[in-house]
Amino acid sequence: MDHLPRPRLGISACLLGQPVRYDSGHKRDPFCVDLLGPLVDWVPLCPEVEVGMPIPRPSIRLTGESGESGAPRLIAQRTGEDWTERMAAYAEGKVEQLARLDLDGHVTKKDSPSCGLTRVRVYGPRGGPAARDGVGAFIAVLRARLPLLPIEEEGRLHDPLLRESFVERIFAHARWQRLVKQGLSRGGLVAFHTAQKLALLAHSPEGYRKLGKLVAGVKGKPLAELGQAYAGLLMASLAVPATRGRHVNVLQHAAGYFKEAPAGERRELEEAIADFQRGHVPLVVPITLLRSAARRHAADYLLGQAYLDPDPRELMLRNHA
Repeated sequence: MDHLPRPRLGISACLLGQPVRYDSGHKRDPFCVDLLGPLVDWVPLCPEVEVGMPIPRPSIRLTGESGESGAPRLIAQRTGEDWTERMAAYAEGKVEQLARLDLDGHVTKKDSPSCGLTRVRVYGPRGGPAARDGVGAFIAVLRARLPLLPIEEEGRLHDPLLRESFVERIFAHARWQRLVKQGLSRGGLVAFHTAQKLALLAHSPEGYRKLGKLVAGVKGKPLAELGQAYAGLLMASLAVPATRGRHVNVLQHAAGYFKEAPAGERRELEEAIADFQRGHVPLVVPITLLRSAARRHAADYLLGQAYLDPDPRELMLRNHA
């Protein structure tokens, strides 16, 4: 696999340690700053400060009708000041600006009425109990305008499987954007898809089949339309969490490329896959053996698979999967 591109990610500024929260504090996240930070370019933002709220400031919350059909207001809790229209106008302009930066992902602050991605509290108009089904006012616009963009909350990144899935998606997104910038061609699309096949099988066999059919018809569709459809289905498929069982299927499929290898080498690989299946070793163990075998036996197809190198090894994400 070729060298991984360096992604550019948006992030809630408080997660980088900037004192922009309502209480003049921050929520510095060690994973984002210390581990992921050296491998990406951050684009920090704080919608509440950039829309004109002071530091410190009264806390704000979503108030009104919740759920997908609701349109809650963004209200300062102590003063009752309504920031809804100002935040909407800011968000539209800011997201257009971010779109021009070609972001590959966004990390956002959980529970925030402006930045939360899921389960944000929406309070009833008369002070009733809060429903946990809101989306932050800024993130709602970002998600609608850039539907392919991988977005995740910092709290969910504490889960090793969700963390690995998100990081894999941002680097896949960066690879895709690099291909598009170089000039999307039908041959380039086929080569890109070929490199993604095992990763897709680990995440979504259904997505793998649909993308295969899409690429098989590459000669009969306008290239721009085909690329847009491919990118949407690719990111949706990679967003499906990979499971241990699907990983085992992929590992066994890859091991089939070494039927002519010495018996001892094949046995070592089979035992590593079985140990992973039983939960005795992390995913990195059979992956490392597969990568070594692919180099030893010049298995070019496997060496070109993103599955063997989905993200920087410095993150050691598959040590925990």
